[in-house]
Amino acid sequence: MFGEKILRHEEFEEGCKATCNGPYDGKWSKTMVGYGPEDNHFVAELTYNYGVGEYQLGNDFLGLVLQSSQAVSNAKRLGWPLTKVEEALYLTHAPGGYPFYLVDKEQPPHDPVQKVCLGVSDLQRSIHYWETLLGMKVMDKNNQKKTVLLGFSDTQCKLELCDVSGAVDHGTAFGRIAFSCPREELPNLEALMKKENQKILTPLVKLDTPGKATVEVVILADPDGHEICFVGDEAFRELSAVDPKGNELLDKAMAEDKSDEWFAKHNKQKAAA
Repeated sequence: MFGEKILRHEEFEEGCKATCNGPYDGKWSKTMVGYGPEDNHFVAELTYNYGVGEYQLGNDFLGLVLQSSQAVSNAKRLGWPLTKVEEALYLTHAPGGYPFYLVDKEQPPHDPVQKVCLGVSDLQRSIHYWETLLGMKVMDKNNQKKTVLLGFSDTQCKLELCDVSGAVDHGTAFGRIAFSCPREELPNLEALMKKENQKILTPLVKLDTPGKATVEVVILADPDGHEICFVGDEAFRELSAVDPKGNELLDKAMAEDKSDEWFAKHNKQKAAA
C-alpha cells in the first residue's frame, strides 16, 4: 500500500544473541522494507517470531511519517481506514496497530520517510542524551507540542521526540532504532557510555547472518529504555545489499509457515507476548 519494496529477507533458527527479535529464543525471521537501499534510505525491519501471535503495544513508538500522495491514493482505493488529522495529513494503522502518518503531497525524490516519532518522559533529559552524547543535531523544537526534531543530516530521516507527560511503556514488541557508523567508532561509543553511566544493553559483539557478512554492533538504551543499535558500517554495507531474491524468499517462507495450522490442529493458540 505504501509503495515500499522488499529489500532482503532472512530466516533464523534460534533467537538472536543481541535480542534483535526481542527476548524470544525460537525460530524467527526479519524482512527489510523501504523505498530504496539501506545505504541512503530509512528502512523498517519487520521481525516475525513464529510462535508469537500478538504483541502488546505501548506509548513508545508514536508513528512513522511518510510523504506520498500515492500512498494516500492506494489506501483510499483499497478501502484501508484513514483518519484526517489536518489538511493533507492522514493517520492510518498497519496490521498489529502501528501508527503511520501519510502526508498527501508528491513523493520527494529522496526518501519519502520524513521522520520516526518516539515518546519520552523528560524532553530535556532526552535532548541531552541524543544531542550531547550521540551527536544528533536539533533541527526544530516546539514547546507548545512538547516535541523536538533531531537528525544527523538534513537529507536523512529525522527523529522526533515527544514528551508523553508520564512513563514510557514499551509493551512487548521490543522495537529498536539502528544507525551505521565506522566500525572503529564502536569501542569509543561504548567507552563514552560507560563513562557517562548510561545503559549498554549489548557490549560490542559480532553477529552472524547465515551466508552473509558478520557485523559488529553496540546496543544502547536511552533514559526511557529506547533501544539503539550502532552497527559497523563497513560490514553492514555488505550485509545490507539489496537481495534481488528478497520477494521470492519471503513468499517461500510464508508458504512454508505452517505454525498457524499446527496450533489449530493441537487446539492451541499462539502466545500473546
